Amino acid sequence: MKVSEKDVAYVADLANLELTDQERQHMLKDLNSILEYIDRLNELDTTNVPPMTQISHSLESGNRKGPAWREDVLLSCLPHEEAVRNAPVTDGEFFKVPKVIEK
Repeated sequence: MKVSEKDVAYVADLANLELTDQERQHMLKDLNSILEYIDRLNELDTTNVPPMTQISHSLESGNRKGPAWREDVLLSCLPHEEAVRNAPVTDGEFFKVPKVIEK
């Protein structure tokens, strides 16, 4: 599968990006390069490779081994009524903000 100039223009339009001709050509080259690499990866024989459910890095310092990320900690959140009460403009239930995308 190859990405066409039409595909790049379509995706750029969806993302609301204005690309120059040079940027469009560069994007076309990059996307096709990525797809070619994925095709190469798909050729690998993974028959004897066990499936992985999660990839994580470990920290090893002294006796400590574990995920490199912090533990999730449940914290209380701001009550909805208080958040809306602090808003500069609201309809009583939702925040009202100016429209930023016009299409």
